[in-house]
Amino acid sequence: MKEKWNEIWYQLRSMRVQLLLVMFLVGLIPVVLFSIIFIRTYNGQTISQKNDEVRSYGNVISNLIANSGYLSGTDSTEVEKEAEEISNAYQGRVMIIDQNLNIVKDTYEMETGNTLISTEVIQCFSKKDAFFSNEIGDYIQLTMPITDQSTDTVLGAVLITYSTKNLHLLEESINYRTILLILAIAICVLLISMLYSYIVSKPLQKVTDSIDNITRGETDVTMELKTYSELLKISESFNQMIGYIHEQDIARKDFVSNVSHELKTPLASMKVLSDSLLSQKGIPEDLYREFLVDITEEIERMTQIINDLLSMVKLDKNSAKMQVESVNVNELLENLLKRLRPIAQKRNIELTLESFRPVVAEIDQVKISIALNNLIENAMKYNYDDGWVKVTLNADHKFFYVKIQDSGVGIPEDVQDKVFERFYRVDKARSRETGGTGLGLALTRSAILLHRGSIKLYSKEKEGTTFTVRIPLNYVGQEQLAAT
Repeated sequence: MKEKWNEIWYQLRSMRVQLLLVMFLVGLIPVVLFSIIFIRTYNGQTISQKNDEVRSYGNVISNLIANSGYLSGTDSTEVEKEAEEISNAYQGRVMIIDQNLNIVKDTYEMETGNTLISTEVIQCFSKKDAFFSNEIGDYIQLTMPITDQSTDTVLGAVLITYSTKNLHLLEESINYRTILLILAIAICVLLISMLYSYIVSKPLQKVTDSIDNITRGETDVTMELKTYSELLKISESFNQMIGYIHEQDIARKDFVSNVSHELKTPLASMKVLSDSLLSQKGIPEDLYREFLVDITEEIERMTQIINDLLSMVKLDKNSAKMQVESVNVNELLENLLKRLRPIAQKRNIELTLESFRPVVAEIDQVKISIALNNLIENAMKYNYDDGWVKVTLNADHKFFYVKIQDSGVGIPEDVQDKVFERFYRVDKARSRETGGTGLGLALTRSAILLHRGSIKLYSKEKEGTTFTVRIPLNYVGQEQLAAT
């Protein structure tokens, strides 16, 4: 039972159902209210017009009575004829009462000569302009005074009762037709609401289907919603998201493939070397040592790949912890170059640092050290003997800039956009000689992006390469970005 109610509640929370109900109520409620107001106004005006019509006839017979001396005992066929005509015309009754409350004339001939004690009749004698209207069942009773215009005195009263059955029948007929009209309008509004709610909710069903397809692992899904501008924006954002997911899926597959290849190569080399050692007997110690050295180098290569992969995973996470602190960038670069100079000296590469001003920035010292160290090491690795590497530090009021220039082999223009991809290497043979894994620049870029910075590359083959890094002096984290 609870599940059934939950299902009903779930359906009621549907946008399509709620839109249907809102449109139906918005379309129907004004019609019902208008019909009720119209019927009541029409019925009220009909009764009022009928009262005014009968009252005008009452004034006519009142003037005839006052002018003819009918209440003084003078016979007047004109008065009696007018009373009969009013009685017949309105299916009612006319009574004429004198000052003594005696009924002088009753068109029903039932109360003539009797005394009529009525609050309305009595009040007519005290108010010469009095007029009273009372509804009694299917009849309305009008009471008005008979006034002598010459003496301005009340001589008696006229009581006219007329039937409202025809008016009630007309009212019932109008009510019946109004109900039929409201039902017809309700059906039309319901059909239009159902159609419109279906049209509005159909594109959203496409969104749901597309999301379900993504959940099943389909990343080549696209969405085209050419309806409302809001849904068009959703469609564009969705397609952008799908494109990003598709690219990430391709990158993930390439990453797994590259990792497998990079790890497989040293493993295959170690297997060949170990098989050679096992298959031969009486191997000289020098050859044995040479094979072990080669195996050790392959192990070190695997270790470096694994370490770089772990660093890449840490830097790839948006939630990567940033140990931000105020760091003297001048000292950081001096320490980096101090550690790298012995390596540069082996190939007689000149390594220099030029600082234009003291720079203190809010950075994660470890991550920035890794990024800059990779750039400087690459500048030395892919350089010529007796070459040079120049590191320049500068800053403005918002950013600090580190430029690494070298006199090395350069990077071909057609592959410069790919050098920051994981495992991409311009010269794979040379990279293996220098111990590169193809992850250095990817790590560098990730570390710089975590600082909301940027890195640019300019290079020409055999003329050297220049990397320019720009990093904000003040760190802006995710929380601060969300707040702005």
